Amino acid sequence: MSVPYAPPAPNPLGAEAARRALELAAETVKIEADALLALRERILTTGSAEVQNAVSLLLNCTGRVVVSGMGKSGHVGRKIAATLASTGTPAFFVHPGEAAHGDLGMVTDTDVVIAISNSGETAELMEIVPTIKRMGAHLIAMTGNPSSRLAKLAEVHLDVAVDKEACPLNLAPTASTTAALALGDAIAVALLDARGFREDEFARSHPGGALGRKLLTHVRDVMRGGDAIPSVGAEVSVASALLEITRKGMAMTAVVDQQSNLLGIFTDGDLRRMLESTCDLASTRIADAMHRNPRTVGPDQLAVDAVRVMEEFRINQLLVTDADGRLVGALHIHDLTRAKVI
Repeated sequence: MSVPYAPPAPNPLGAEAARRALELAAETVKIEADALLALRERILTTGSAEVQNAVSLLLNCTGRVVVSGMGKSGHVGRKIAATLASTGTPAFFVHPGEAAHGDLGMVTDTDVVIAISNSGETAELMEIVPTIKRMGAHLIAMTGNPSSRLAKLAEVHLDVAVDKEACPLNLAPTASTTAALALGDAIAVALLDARGFREDEFARSHPGGALGRKLLTHVRDVMRGGDAIPSVGAEVSVASALLEITRKGMAMTAVVDQQSNLLGIFTDGDLRRMLESTCDLASTRIADAMHRNPRTVGPDQLAVDAVRVMEEFRINQLLVTDADGRLVGALHIHDLTRAKVI
């Protein structure tokens, strides 16, 4: 016999512990915010030349950017490498311990290495730095100690020193890792701007994301084509057109000539307006009831452009025509929703 799952009993903090937790949380945010403000001031004053030199070195790199660091600095380094790679600067992370046992072979003399160490004395990094220098790769150090060996060996030193960690013991890397991460983001954004990196390039690096779908999905990728396009000739009756609307399930039909040139559109809205009059649906030609000059898009336009047209004119369907005005597709707002363009 199975025993029903019972969630663990709540274990709320006592009043004093709750007050202490709240104070520490707020103080942590303040300490890290103060560290970032101090870093900003340093970037604009004493550290401005080093930041500019780092951006220049990375911008002119003909190889890849290799980021390395141990422990929490390694976690920061992985994020910096990922941000660089996704914004137009080829980059990857190498663990310094693994580098000393073969992975250093991934580094070439055309690369730029960013070594991250708050102390500037991390043993695993200092073991590989001489080899990096000998092979001719450029070295940027990001440390909190300008007098450290790593800082002195680097061509460019980025100072990420903080007054204190947010940890009450002033031991756990907190404010220092926040500062290093923020400076990495700052460098990546400066490089992005210097490269003239555009939205479509970002989208190509993020094809699975929302922005990628918006900037990479074209109308032809989501439109209905062939027999799925609702269309009738100009001479058919409104009653016959209604059968086509029902069969294709798009709440409208295109009206075309024998060469598939688009003549007009007839929608559910047009039908409702007709029903308010005394028109005979069986005898009225669709050409006399259709709306001429309908809104259209081209198959090679971005799907997001179709969304803008629909929103601007408050419509749910669009016809797709080629450069010669021939009907080649039809698009419903539900097609765009399914493709996650909206």
